[in-house]
Amino acid sequence: MTKNQINYFISAVILLYVVKGSPLATIADHYLFSAHMLQLSVIFFAIIPLFILSLPRNFIRKYFWHHRMKFFINVFGRPWLTAILFNGLVTIYFIPPIFNTIKGSLFLQLIAQIILTINAFLMWWVIISPIPEIRRTPYMTRAAYIFFASLLLMPIGIFLLVIQKEHYPFYGAVAGDFIPAITAIYDQQIAGGILKVMQLSSYTFALLHIVFMWGQKTDAKEGQVDDENIRYVRGVVIHLDEDKKR
Repeated sequence: MTKNQINYFISAVILLYVVKGSPLATIADHYLFSAHMLQLSVIFFAIIPLFILSLPRNFIRKYFWHHRMKFFINVFGRPWLTAILFNGLVTIYFIPPIFNTIKGSLFLQLIAQIILTINAFLMWWVIISPIPEIRRTPYMTRAAYIFFASLLLMPIGIFLLVIQKEHYPFYGAVAGDFIPAITAIYDQQIAGGILKVMQLSSYTFALLHIVFMWGQKTDAKEGQVDDENIRYVRGVVIHLDEDKKR
């Protein structure tokens, strides 16, 4: 493992403890809808990408490519499918009637969060593309993918930010118990803000990183002959565009 991978892993573990093992978990479970949103947002948009970045390449090749998960990732790790599934499922999860039903059962909460976490993992797998042989997505496609994914959560974020009616009675019943100034409506609006800030912050960081890596790769190739992208047709040399080649 590299030093960066160790730092990524330690950061992921600390954040996981904060959202699942600290008093924040109790607040999220019983008092504030916004705390619950913060909990899930940190898991989906910070912990999971940090965890993927922390995995050594040989570990990934052994347990994700030469294992049964190879088929699973090939089928469900397709770029646009993962974007639609993850963002669609998050939107469905926070639709008031569905959320209120799920919140009434510990079993449904567990199943729902496992499904969302798996889909978040697949989405970030596409963005990070940790090793070349496991469906490596071109830089341009990943940049477009991030932009597209950022739009898909906009409806539920706007819904939570602008609504002026209490939609989550589980948290509405204890509104003001933890922080008197936060009413049920304010709690919902804060949750919408947290969702968009966490999502856009993580996507912006990922996009800047991809653009930086893309620029480095382009600079490294400048002035070099790329034999892999050359074809000879009747004496004519043809240079293939790398993205089109893929």
